[in-house]
Parts: sequence; C-alpha cells; structure tokens
Amino acid sequence: MTRETLIIDHLGAQGDGVAQTPSGPVFVPFALPGETIEANVHKGRAQKMVLRTASPRRVEPACRHFGACGGCSVQHLDDAAYRDWKHDKVARALAARGIETTVEPLVACAPAARRRVTFTARRMGPDVLLGFNAAQSHHIVVTEECPVAEPGIVAALADLRRLATMVAATPKAFHMAVTATSFGLDIAVAGAGRLGTKQRRAAIDFTLAAGFARLTVEGEVIVEGRKPEVSFGGIPVAIPPAGFLQATAEAEAAMAGLVLEHLRGAKYVADLFAGSGTFALRLAQAGRVHAVEGDAAALAALDQAARRWPALKPVTAEKRDLFHRPLTTAELNAFDGLVFDPPRAGAELQCRQIAKSSIRRVAAISCNPGTLARDLAILVEGGYRVERVVPIDQFLWSPHVEAVALLERGK
Repeated sequence: MTRETLIIDHLGAQGDGVAQTPSGPVFVPFALPGETIEANVHKGRAQKMVLRTASPRRVEPACRHFGACGGCSVQHLDDAAYRDWKHDKVARALAARGIETTVEPLVACAPAARRRVTFTARRMGPDVLLGFNAAQSHHIVVTEECPVAEPGIVAALADLRRLATMVAATPKAFHMAVTATSFGLDIAVAGAGRLGTKQRRAAIDFTLAAGFARLTVEGEVIVEGRKPEVSFGGIPVAIPPAGFLQATAEAEAAMAGLVLEHLRGAKYVADLFAGSGTFALRLAQAGRVHAVEGDAAALAALDQAARRWPALKPVTAEKRDLFHRPLTTAELNAFDGLVFDPPRAGAELQCRQIAKSSIRRVAAISCNPGTLARDLAILVEGGYRVERVVPIDQFLWSPHVEAVALLERGK
C-alpha cells in the first residue's frame, strides 16, 4: 500500500472517481473529475482519502446516510453533470457497438418517487437492524431517512423495523422488499426463517394494525388485509408478492408513452418479458396483444387483469422461458409490432430471431446499456434502423439507467 496524490480524470461506470496513474487506473469512492485526492492505494482502489482540491460540481448530499449507505453513489454531483453522466453511459455503450444514432436528453427522476425498495435486516440481540448495505459490504447502515423512496415508505420505517423484529427467526441477514401500492405497503420477507405460531400471530396482528396491505414470508402470504394493486394505464393489476415493478411510476409512464406512440396503428403486438402487464395492458386498449413471460405469478396477474377489463382488445398470455426458448422467426412473423423488456442480461437469443423476422416496428427497453447495445447491434445487422434512443432515470443517484430504443425495419 502506498500514499499517493491522485488527480481524478473521470467518473467510472459505478460512480467512483478514476485517476490514471503509471501503474494503472485507481478507483476513488466519492471523488469527482478534476479533484485532487490524497489517499492510500491498494490494488487499484483508494482508501483513507483526503480531499485536497474540490470540484465546482460538488454539492451537499441530500441524505445524512450518503457515503455510508451503498444505495446512492453520486448524491454529491450537481444535477447537470449527473444527467450528462447518465446520458453518456448510454451513448458510449451504443458507440462501442458501432450504432450511429443521437441519444436524446435524459428523462429525469424526481426525489421521493421510488415505490419499491429492498431493505436488509438482521437480528442483533433483542433488536433488529433495518436499512441498506454499505457499498461492497454486508454491514447494514440503519436507515432513518431516504430521499429517494416514496414518503409512505419512509414514514413507515419505524413500523417496518418492528415488523422485522417479529418475523426474524434467524440470526442471519434477511431481506424485506417493500412496495407502495394503491392500497398500502406490500411487504415480502425472504431469508428470515420459518415463523413460529406466536410469531405468526403477532406479525398478522401488527400488519393489520399498521395498515399494511399484505405480508408474505418465504413465499407464503401470511396476511392480506387489502389486495395490493397498481395501475397500468388506468387498469388495476393485483401484483404478486415481491413481483417486478418499474421503480417509479413516472419513469414507467415515460417508457409506456414512447412505446405506445411508436407502435401506434399496430394491430397485433407481441410483448416479450411482459411481467404483470406494464406495456401489454396499455397496448391492448388499441390492438391485440400476445404477452410472453417466464414468471407464472406475474403472468397470472396480467391475465386476470385483462379478463376483468372487458374494454380491452384480446390479450393472450404464454408462459415461456425466452432465454432458452425464444419465439422463433416463424412465430414472430404473425405480429406487426413488438416490445421487449428483459432483465439485465438482455435478450440476445431472442433478438437473433427478431432480426430475421418481418415485424415492422420494435421497441426495446433495457436497464443495462451494455446488453442493450449488443441487442440493438443484432437488430441493426438484421435490417432494422434505430429511430430514437431515450435514456430514462428511475434509480436516482445510482449508477443504473434505463433506455428505450425505437426501431423500424428498413424498406
């Protein structure tokens, strides 16, 4: 380990400052471009940093936990530079794959908008710690505030901590996923151990008294006082416990607006990796939709919502693992529009089939610029043209960024 003076060159992909040295890049947590840092350096990472020269882009963080909590990495960066950084993550990923297109300005994310968060909890004697893990650590930073989360979640922190104490049946760390729904908080606990009879009764009574909508422990619904629902384009959907949901309603609406506009006029649309119907239920207000999803619970929620809403055009639902059994080109040729929103790994095999299809318009959504760029390159090679790319922020002050890419088959 050596003590060095470092000049920060740029922000890395995870939000660390990067200094170029003769022995290679050094990653400096919470440092900004142009700053001078004195630090111990060990295996390419800086420790025990002292800020010698601050950047004019440095601002006061919004949260008292910033720097300890691992949830946010760039609260100390001013808004304009922050937006440029996220925009450029998408632009650089596309350029690296040779995709020539203009990346539009970032659609911003407001504070206090995130409607689903996952806390880490752990029993420590008679109490339970509840919060978020520190960066690259299993240490739990007890959360007293969170400017990213919806106010309803923050206001319930004390009750969530009490509930965690009741369900903790193991000394090991466990997770508590909390989702804000139309009828209260939906809470899903995983890794806390098997509940005893007294624990179960206490947890049920407390969940109902606190006004929480539902409590699920290790996949079992312990109590559901009210059916947790969210709305997709005005259509209520009873989401499954810990089911996937776009992190903010505002980002979801922005993505959906782009998809609907691009696929306007399509009579039969395929929605791949459809989840519980974020896009399918909106699209079905104008045309037929075939929704494909590998998660049975999510697909059931979509199917039930569509059946309860008779004004929709026909919606069919198919359970299918698209990573191992993508829709074939012959199957895809039945559609005149397509949207896909895969997990971070992307949809490489599926895109190889789409690239050979006759579908005219495709909308691609991704939370990983690298795999999005790879997938778009496959489609471009197959004859598609990238019309628009819009980066969308819904993980405020984190390294993550969504993007919507709209493509059309060349004539």
